[in-house]
Amino acid sequence: MDYGIAWLLIGSLMLLGSIFAGLLSARVGAPLLLVFLAIGMLAGSEGPGGLTFDDPQLAFALGSTALAIILFDGGLRTPRATIARGLGPALALATVGVVLTAGLVAAAAHYLLGFEWVLALLLGSIVSATDAAAVFMLLGRSGIALRDRLRATLEVESGSNDPMAVFLVITFTSMLAVGELEFGWWVAADFAMQMGLGGALGAAGGFALVWLMNRLELSGGLYPILALAGALLIFSGTQLTGGSGFLAVYIAGIVFGNRRVRADQLVGRFLDGMSWLSQIVLFLLLGLLVTPSELLPDLGAALVLAFFLMLVARPLATLVCLTPFRFPLREQAFSAWVGLRGAVPIFLALFPFLEGFDSSGQAFNIAFVVVLVSLLLQGWSIPWVARRLHVALPPEPEPAMRLDLDLARRTDRMDRDLIAYEVMPHSRAADYPLAALDLPRRTRLVALIRDGVVQRLPEVTQLQAGDFVLTISPPETAATLDRFFSRRFASTAGLLSVDQGDFLVDAGTRLGDLCAAYGIELAGADPNQTVGALMRRRLGEELGRGDRLRFGQVEFIVVDQIGAEPKRVGIALEPEEEDPTLLARLRRLRLRLPARLQRLRRRPVRVSGSEKEESDAASSPGSPTL
Repeated sequence: MDYGIAWLLIGSLMLLGSIFAGLLSARVGAPLLLVFLAIGMLAGSEGPGGLTFDDPQLAFALGSTALAIILFDGGLRTPRATIARGLGPALALATVGVVLTAGLVAAAAHYLLGFEWVLALLLGSIVSATDAAAVFMLLGRSGIALRDRLRATLEVESGSNDPMAVFLVITFTSMLAVGELEFGWWVAADFAMQMGLGGALGAAGGFALVWLMNRLELSGGLYPILALAGALLIFSGTQLTGGSGFLAVYIAGIVFGNRRVRADQLVGRFLDGMSWLSQIVLFLLLGLLVTPSELLPDLGAALVLAFFLMLVARPLATLVCLTPFRFPLREQAFSAWVGLRGAVPIFLALFPFLEGFDSSGQAFNIAFVVVLVSLLLQGWSIPWVARRLHVALPPEPEPAMRLDLDLARRTDRMDRDLIAYEVMPHSRAADYPLAALDLPRRTRLVALIRDGVVQRLPEVTQLQAGDFVLTISPPETAATLDRFFSRRFASTAGLLSVDQGDFLVDAGTRLGDLCAAYGIELAGADPNQTVGALMRRRLGEELGRGDRLRFGQVEFIVVDQIGAEPKRVGIALEPEEEDPTLLARLRRLRLRLPARLQRLRRRPVRVSGSEKEESDAASSPGSPTL
């Protein structure tokens, strides 16, 4: 009894320590997952804590559960629009990219370090996949905004590449057991069965869980538990049938997150907390499992493979997979650098441990060092690399303060959300009259509280900062509605990077007026068409922030949008061609500088009917405004 209570006390103290250390890491910019890992090592057998934990089977069971929860939560937070934007390149990276990465690292392990081919391929497979927890967390905590398609690709890839890595590790672990490489039709058949069953059972399980959530009459607090139990059932059931449980639970999360379910806000908050707990527990366990002194004999080989992975294998795999999708070189370079390794490689290194192979300790130590190097170098430098490669967009507006309420128990008969907002200063809701807001379709303001007094809506002509409003809106337009109540950019022209154009225009500007003002050729386009309409027609309905459209000699870039509608567009007067050489970039800059200065000296014109720009941007010197 006392022994169990003692472990409970130790575990709770480690969790609390991880949370407070996370607050400190945010101040110094340290990767949070590295902090969790370090706390586990400090509490381990060779740290001040002196705890001995050497149960790979328990670590594997808990790690599988934690990873399943993380993947389900990641899928739940992946909107359908994100999947549509990044599905093709993400699947290429999650399949072909993983295989190429594993093969290249295996070749380095064999030819540079002298490992046997079977062990080399196993090592390459263990470190081949990016980590969903690391990518989701570090992209979110880094504070950088990326082009929608680039961010969608990285997030979908990190959530979907684990099944391929698990398949490769299991395959080469089996070959290691017999001591030789043995490829045959059975490898392809096993792959098809795992992925096919994983995809089918994940989709079916996701729809079944949605149906169950909407049919059962439960106490509100039981819906999150039902969702969690359903996710773990889908994962474990698919694993036992021979399919990929990791793929199944990720797809189930996507299905669940993009359907209308009861208590969805409550479920989302609960799973967010469970995902955090899973990440903390997973990294603490893996930190406890490692023995630092045993890392030293394999440190040299591990560093060689870590740097080869980051500087050669991942960049080459990214180049092969993203070039057909016409990603710019700078975005390919950033994608290569965001190939973060986290808990997944260490978790995969437990597979040979469970089989009792002599080389299992070496594989685990190498995987651990690779993860440490990745978190230290890549995790710490993501914001700096994004700025150097000019892939970072201006920061998103400050999010609106909102409260969602379940409007009805029978969600199959009610397709509205009741959402309360606090109107933020400098938001569209505060800066424009109610009649000019153009709220999303089927959205209504039903109540307004100002200075603690309920106002009569027919008498209100404009909202004010600090007002509390109650809206009824379809669930699919809630994210669009957020943008009306969010604080807008403090400065627009000042936040443009060198790759987002020379100035901003309203997306409602007519092409004819724009071209006449800046000497841009119409190139056969309709002069009465707006810039935003042109971009939506040519780039498709799924365009997002950072998407670019070449228009004659200039380039239009989506800088701000509400829902699917572009609101502000950056204009690059002299867009650069993709060229990796610094000398070529400097030569183009020298040749284009006089023309750029001449164009910027043109007197700006104000086009009637276009949305007014923020006052601070309009007053910025040298910022042409239409």
